[in-house]
Amino acid sequence: MGMVIRETTLKRGLPKKTQSLCPECLKIIEADVYEEDGKVWMKKTCPEHGEFKDIYWSDAELFLKAEEWAVDGVGVENPAITDAAPDACPFACGLCNLHLTHTNLANVDLTNRCNLRCPICFANANAAGYVYEPDLETVKRMLRNLREERPVPTPAVQFAGGEPTIYPHYFEALEAARDLGFAQIQVATNGIKFAEDPDFAQRSFDSGLHTVYLQFDGLREENYIAARGRPLLDVKLKAIEACRNVKPKPLATVLVPTVVRTINDDQVGEILNFAIENSDVVRGVNYQPVAFTGRIDYEKRMEERATLSDLIHWLSEQTDYLTPDDFYPVPFVTPISELISTLSGECKLAFTTHPHCGVATFLVINDDNEIVPITRYVDVEGMMKKMKELAAKANTTLGQFALKFYGKFKSDKKKREAAVKQFNKHFGEFIHYDRIPDWFNLQEIMTDIVGTGRKEAVGDFTWRTMFVGGMHFQDAYNYDIERVKRCAIHYATPDDRIIPFCAYNGGPTYRTEVEKKFSMTIEEWRERNKGRAIDT
Repeated sequence: MGMVIRETTLKRGLPKKTQSLCPECLKIIEADVYEEDGKVWMKKTCPEHGEFKDIYWSDAELFLKAEEWAVDGVGVENPAITDAAPDACPFACGLCNLHLTHTNLANVDLTNRCNLRCPICFANANAAGYVYEPDLETVKRMLRNLREERPVPTPAVQFAGGEPTIYPHYFEALEAARDLGFAQIQVATNGIKFAEDPDFAQRSFDSGLHTVYLQFDGLREENYIAARGRPLLDVKLKAIEACRNVKPKPLATVLVPTVVRTINDDQVGEILNFAIENSDVVRGVNYQPVAFTGRIDYEKRMEERATLSDLIHWLSEQTDYLTPDDFYPVPFVTPISELISTLSGECKLAFTTHPHCGVATFLVINDDNEIVPITRYVDVEGMMKKMKELAAKANTTLGQFALKFYGKFKSDKKKREAAVKQFNKHFGEFIHYDRIPDWFNLQEIMTDIVGTGRKEAVGDFTWRTMFVGGMHFQDAYNYDIERVKRCAIHYATPDDRIIPFCAYNGGPTYRTEVEKKFSMTIEEWRERNKGRAIDT
């Protein structure tokens, strides 16, 4: 049977110890994680550089709730590094045998050039003094490497940068990802090309793009001037409109605000309301509390630091439809993966991240514009526990549950009805059918997801709901090596390595090493592209 999760080795509760890094010398040092004044703090001392202290989560109760859903993944069967020592993380990335989560989403940086110069950019675009821009054949090899990961070939890729849309072979890269069978192809973009070129969105969609991951810091121009160095609101609105006009259906767009306390923390609800008003094209909002990738003093950090629990409270305070109880950590949904894997006999995508990496919920938007969190329609905790129980039972009874259920959800109407009946038999008690609008046929959608694991089934759910999430990437001040070991968002590199996000951009910062190794001087780049009409 296809097992994708196992019991976690993380210690639950507070206080506890973990391994972290010194922000100055980056040596591995021990860190204490503890509660003080209702907040969770990390404190660590480097023998050479002294003590460092930072907020891990601003709400200890929510921190502990997230831990309840911690699980570990089974890692990868074919790691590039097979003999990493127990204390090697995060200095032996490749992936290595210590890593506990397969790649859920891979970033492929197409260039470090950009048509903006954002003060908060972790990619340091335009500031390095050299150009990192792998050729198309190298990009294709990086994509193949991701699809060869086992037991789960990487299902989703996000082209990033710099600004990936100015890469000379941007459309060819999309086509290559499509041809290799990635189920989800995204681009992380500032939106300028989508706004300025009337054909860009349609051509991107036709080349294989599924989702525009749009940098979006709010609806006030001062946000962009402070965070991005220039007015950009009109650009964002034009980019969204361009995605709306794609045929035969809008190009799915996710808004990605970088949240900085004192700059836009008071606007997270306003951003979500805007997404809901444009839900025909905007499918979600993924907030990213800022990570400090350079040196910053304690007072400034405390002034601007935002945590996931801050985000949860701000959204609850700034909307009239969300509460902290509606949010769960990313690994909360792993029982769905485990059940699907058990029923199919194949390892499927599993979000086995560290419980403190991200949080999420889904909203249902009714016909009368009433906004209802999915948690009001479903006892989600009860359903996840039942799925976990059934997955374990199926594994121990040679899949008898699978024989009754899996594969019945086909085009044949009678088989569909039989499959829905089976779903209701096992999970109907957790769904409040009297509250769900008729058009939102949740039991049929969930039956399709669990019974077949089809990408289209997941798509049906996401197009009928609004995703609301937060992902807090680490910096050297709040670095927890246990999070790195469980990272699910990775980078592919030209030397065929796969590196966790928070190692690539923070801590040992593989980004600098990789980009320098595979870069060219600005003069060499200009010579190589002489006479070509591309963005500089």
